[in-house]
Amino acid sequence: MTTLSLSRTAGLARANATLVLRNRLTLIYGVVLPLLPLGLLLVGDSGSEDSGGAGAAAIVTALMMAALFPVFYNLLSQLVTRRDELVLKRLRTGESTDAEIITSLALPGFAVALATAVVAVPLAIAFGQDAPLNPLLYAVTVVVTLLMFAAFALWTAAWTRNAEAAQITSMPVILLAVLGQVAIGFPDEVRRFTDLTPGAAMTDLVRVSWFGMETGSTERTLDFAGSWAAAGQPLLVLVAWAALAGYLARRSMRWEPRA
Repeated sequence: MTTLSLSRTAGLARANATLVLRNRLTLIYGVVLPLLPLGLLLVGDSGSEDSGGAGAAAIVTALMMAALFPVFYNLLSQLVTRRDELVLKRLRTGESTDAEIITSLALPGFAVALATAVVAVPLAIAFGQDAPLNPLLYAVTVVVTLLMFAAFALWTAAWTRNAEAAQITSMPVILLAVLGQVAIGFPDEVRRFTDLTPGAAMTDLVRVSWFGMETGSTERTLDFAGSWAAAGQPLLVLVAWAALAGYLARRSMRWEPRA
């Protein structure tokens, strides 16, 4: 059975984090970029009727950026680069297990994304937004979303020929995420389909768990118990996508350069 050695995993994760910090471009899109949408909270009017909708849009965008860049794209580019440089192959000849190698690659991005999700709470409150209605559901949403995008990174890396090609091969996943986020303004006939995307599921869950907003609403209409009932469908969609991504990643993982 595959087990994790905390000391080995932590050591590899520290090494990966050091490499990220040394690369300015990676540092900007992996650490700085996810925090920028929170600045939208500053320009909103906390006393206006639509302040809740604006706050929800800012939080959702920040979390989506955190999932897409430090988690998904950063992990994808690292996997492809280290695979082509035979780093992954060499690591597998040592004591490190496959799970330790993958976990250590994902941990730095996970830490940034989780920090963004945590920092968003006091910042939003300081800028006039309400505290999360259902913190547990919010936490579950964040964790499942990050796991899903990490698994998508593993799957995408399997058919990405090199680091440069990652800019193209990452687009289907990014489009799935962004389409679902912007689909909130689409007609109901279209939303029946877009609601099945991971981006839409994450968006709905953040709006429900934090702001108590039902689909299409910009006002809090749910209480704590009602948030669990409203979260049923989007949570099922998100978990289904996470399971699919994990299945695809497990079947397609490549440890050596493509022939």
